[in-house]
Amino acid sequence: METKKTGVNVLLVFLCLLTGCTGFSSAREPGYTFVRAWGSAGNGPGQFNEPIGVAIAGREIFVSDAGNNRIQVFDPDGNFLRSFGRQGHGSGELARPMLMDISKGRLYVAEFGNDRIQTFSLTGKPSAMMGSPGSGPGQFDSPGGVAIDEKDRLYVADFFNHRVQLLDSDGKFIRQYGVTEKKGIKAGLFNYPTDVTLLGDGSLLVADAYNDRIQVFGPDGEFVRKWGGLLAINIPGSGHGWFKVAIAVEVGPEGNVFVADFYNHRIQKFTERGVFLGAIGAEGEGLGQFKYPTDIALDDNGNIYIVDFGNNRIQKFQRNSQAH
Repeated sequence: METKKTGVNVLLVFLCLLTGCTGFSSAREPGYTFVRAWGSAGNGPGQFNEPIGVAIAGREIFVSDAGNNRIQVFDPDGNFLRSFGRQGHGSGELARPMLMDISKGRLYVAEFGNDRIQTFSLTGKPSAMMGSPGSGPGQFDSPGGVAIDEKDRLYVADFFNHRVQLLDSDGKFIRQYGVTEKKGIKAGLFNYPTDVTLLGDGSLLVADAYNDRIQVFGPDGEFVRKWGGLLAINIPGSGHGWFKVAIAVEVGPEGNVFVADFYNHRIQKFTERGVFLGAIGAEGEGLGQFKYPTDIALDDNGNIYIVDFGNNRIQKFQRNSQAH
């Protein structure tokens, strides 16, 4: 009888893992407190039509307003400062700007609709365009995110090509991660990757969105680890450490990793090795709730700015230890 009970318990645990229940992991540190939100649906200053990405430079918050084909800039309290870009294919024009990165005074924007990366000064002056439509080296099929390393090299999540490309500062191809136009669940393969970021040691984190996982590669390009649910093999779930489309990934000032968990309407926080630390948010329209969060950015104080895509707004949170 005892053996039979043990077998039933093991089966229940396995079924729970498959469905993503939350009972087997708990938050490792204090959570976050909602501070403020800004934005509403529209095309006026401070309004959004499907905001996607967020990036920070000093005390300025840059938001890619994808449906309005522009970048808007705010102060940390959400006050509108300026905007730049308009719909089009030329220099300074945008077609569905996605996730972004800022490095050495330049803003790098992944353009989903123009199959390129475009760079701007922080005041909005266009400076360069890299890439063209296609599946060859240095070409893109709807790039979703970009990250810049200390050598000014670009890592680009090449969405429909199911790969990540590494380019030099002039946009010349160096190498790629994954196999062009081949989806897969094995380590090193991707299923519509959407975002990339870098750890302090130069390791690459990839939001392997529709495999519901994060993949990590060393500075030499070799696969290191992956996490997300049971074995990180494209099994979605809602438990701690599980994802339903891991759409964006960001590293905070203390080295922790934050992931926008799109269909779970939350942000999850991990150590750089993928150990779950905590989560922010739940589905809804109220303050502190989300409808399809798409990106995260952190300032030097650890405040978190989250793009609340479905609610056409930005939400700001601070660590509970900072709350007052």
